[in-house]
Amino acid sequence: MKKFFKIVFLFPLTLLYGLVVRVRNKLFDFGILPEKRFNVPIISVGNITVGGTGKTPHTEYLISLLKDMNLRVGVISRGYKRKSKGFVLASRKSTAIEIGDEPFQIKKKFSDISVAVDAKRERAIQHLLAKQNSPQVFVLDDAFQYRYVQAGLSILLIDYNRLIYNDSLLPMGRLREPANERYRADILIVTKCPQNMRPIEMRIIDKNLNFAPTQQLFFSYFEYGTMYNIFDSTKRYSIESLKKHQAQILIVTGVASPEPLYQYISEKVGHYETIRFSDHHSFTKENWNRIAKKYASIKCKKKLILVTEKDAARIYSDKNVPQILKNDIYTIPLQVKFLCNSEETFKNQIFKYVKTNKRDGRFS
Repeated sequence: MKKFFKIVFLFPLTLLYGLVVRVRNKLFDFGILPEKRFNVPIISVGNITVGGTGKTPHTEYLISLLKDMNLRVGVISRGYKRKSKGFVLASRKSTAIEIGDEPFQIKKKFSDISVAVDAKRERAIQHLLAKQNSPQVFVLDDAFQYRYVQAGLSILLIDYNRLIYNDSLLPMGRLREPANERYRADILIVTKCPQNMRPIEMRIIDKNLNFAPTQQLFFSYFEYGTMYNIFDSTKRYSIESLKKHQAQILIVTGVASPEPLYQYISEKVGHYETIRFSDHHSFTKENWNRIAKKYASIKCKKKLILVTEKDAARIYSDKNVPQILKNDIYTIPLQVKFLCNSEETFKNQIFKYVKTNKRDGRFS
């Protein structure tokens, strides 16, 4: 019945959606729609699949890499679901409501970089370039489809758990645009891979992606860090101590793909409970009442509530959070790692691009 519904109702919509997307891309390809160029290195990080490919951790990895090169970094984001309008330059006082959860998370971790949100990325770049000590390199977050700015280096993220060659266009599938648009990217990263991924599996993905000779393919996975309380980061738990004390964990998520976190906690700790909301969910009083009731029902001496860092960005300034829960709400940081000892190759490609396209002679 579900398959019949997809064929009868969704397939025509998918054809129409695909036509619109293809026409739009051709208008950019032929120069009818303008692509703004800037005399500064611009790196785009994005995806073709809707949600859940690991954009924010990879963006943070890239920021760390560029900062290690002693570069002034500017990050531009749309600021999805923020309540503000137009151009907003993030400050240390900015909230997730004002700039969006992902930009807030980035600014909180990298307080010394420029983070701006604007639906018109080219306007944000112009604003930042006009400032004193302007960024020497820009990272555009979730910008693979935003072609009004021409990125000098485009990084496309592909979820290992939902490979684009096995998916369909919206609304039948989760692809924002046809899978062959991957050829616009300079670098392809298959994310969320198993740490023990077999070489033969990599070769199969390599063959199916059929990437161009000018493109490079990498495989990455997430390494989880030490859990910390989102209201008091000095309070920490190692995954080993939780397992030792047979802790019970209530995982509360408002992200597109929480399954990797479920799997990690299952493997490392054992039993857990879940409450799952939609991506970028704004928690209400009713939601917190539900969470508090579920948490109270867990009869265990050692227990905690675990949220993702993206959820923590929204919860941190949420006035609806019950005071009684604040001591027990923890998050767990992610760190991007590359398989096959390919991290140096990736770093060298970023270094080469930035050095070749530097704005002045201050980078060496």
